[in-house]
Amino acid sequence: MEKDTSNLPEGNNSGTLTNDAKNEGGGLIKAAWWIAVIILLSKIAGFLRDVVVANYYGAGIVSDAYFYAYQIPALVVVILGGVGGPFHSATVAVFSKLIEDFKNKPKNDVKKLFNTFETFSMILFALLALLCFIFPVQIMSVIINEGAPELVNLAAYHLKIMSPIVFIGSVMGLYYGILVTYKKFLLPNISPSLLSLGIIAVLFITKGDTTGYYLALGTTIGAIIQLLVQMPAVVKLGYSFRPAFDFFRNKNFNEILELLFPAFLSSTIGQLGVYVDMFFSSGLKEGSWTAFGYANRIFQFPVGMLLTAILVPLFPLFSRLVAKNDFDGVRHYFQKGVGTLIFAGTYLMTVIFVVRTDAIRLALQRGAFNDEATIMVSEILFFITLSILPYVFRDSATRLFYSFNDSKTPFLIAIACIFLKCVLNLILVKPFGINGIALSTTFVTLFNAVSLGILLRKKIKIGYARLLSNVFKILISGTAAYLAGYLTGLAFDLFIGWNFITGIVKLILVSSVMLIIYGLCAYFTKIEYLNDLIERIKNRGKAEI
Repeated sequence: MEKDTSNLPEGNNSGTLTNDAKNEGGGLIKAAWWIAVIILLSKIAGFLRDVVVANYYGAGIVSDAYFYAYQIPALVVVILGGVGGPFHSATVAVFSKLIEDFKNKPKNDVKKLFNTFETFSMILFALLALLCFIFPVQIMSVIINEGAPELVNLAAYHLKIMSPIVFIGSVMGLYYGILVTYKKFLLPNISPSLLSLGIIAVLFITKGDTTGYYLALGTTIGAIIQLLVQMPAVVKLGYSFRPAFDFFRNKNFNEILELLFPAFLSSTIGQLGVYVDMFFSSGLKEGSWTAFGYANRIFQFPVGMLLTAILVPLFPLFSRLVAKNDFDGVRHYFQKGVGTLIFAGTYLMTVIFVVRTDAIRLALQRGAFNDEATIMVSEILFFITLSILPYVFRDSATRLFYSFNDSKTPFLIAIACIFLKCVLNLILVKPFGINGIALSTTFVTLFNAVSLGILLRKKIKIGYARLLSNVFKILISGTAAYLAGYLTGLAFDLFIGWNFITGIVKLILVSSVMLIIYGLCAYFTKIEYLNDLIERIKNRGKAEI
């Protein structure tokens, strides 16, 4: 039963935080920075992987085929099996309640549940992996609807090589969940970098090829390494695998399935939007889908880190405060969290607008990745970057809905977004090409954020007036920073020629000038999130968000 707190007493009505809220907030936030650093290392490994792949394959039919094919194993590894995925979430939710002593070996009923879930996962996803191996052409023909036969066949070839990852990913999700349940955060968060390192190693050894065989093979090898590295840690905890088929008589396993099904649907709906984009991009010029993928990963690098640093500690904090009916605490931390995300996100957005082409040229333009590919990625990145502010609000609001035990509302809005995505792609792709898909992504993200924001008021009175007042001042500061950065870049190009070294100098100079102007404007317009940051530095991290 969902809670409607709009007419309920709002906990501590004085507008101040309880000591419990302050203590929980401070502890969780400090812990989150370690997780953020670990994930940063994984993202750096992913960035290096993209640099190497771009060098050997550029943005053409081979890279398009690979990225089309990889979306299916990625659904299992990243969305379903990864940290935060359904398998991970269901495992944590059930096992954390069953394990009474985390220092000793698990009891027999806990081990039996582990083996039952792993057996179930292995059977289910082995069948799906087998389908990908036997029918890759048919599967890719559906996804790449308007693609040339050469592209479809090449993508099918890649999917066949990567089909074992579908099996591996589900097992990794269970292992992630067990490790996190025992508060072993390092391995689950750092292990995704092993997949990237596997690709880099294989390409360095083989120097690439004309079909992308080694690229797909490196991906599969990386996933296998990722699984094997986690396995000893899970076994050490006392979870050695023994096949168990107690699917219908184990009530705890049924509880896992009850949690797994809605989480699976929510994750799949999100991924469905990617398949919609793949469908509409398949008839566009060669390299379009590769360019879109690179632009999206460049966008996700800073924004993903930003969301991780803020939302990792806030999600469990929201849940605890809601459980205590401390709605003043919920409102306080939501405003602070979203405000901080928007404050930092606006600066990131303006910097990307100004330096994106130079940054892409520095990072990716070498080997087979030429100037045309750089311009294509730069244009797409511009349109995607427009979505930063609604993107961070959407993710924050979604977590607050989950804290109120309401997954239905975000799920229904996500379904509406899929239909809207289809309509907008239909309208925008023909006149704007791949940029139309990027633009539709921004519009859909905005729709999602606004819808969640409106419906969230039925749960709790957030106090949007105060938030919007700060956002207005943030946008003024962002505009000033953009103008300063743009003029600095023009002046630099006027007097200094471009090469790799001067390109790095330009990026540092422009982003530094923008940061100074942004900070000064924020200071003089009295944006409260800047004051919070200053206080936090003064107190050496002891202050709240």
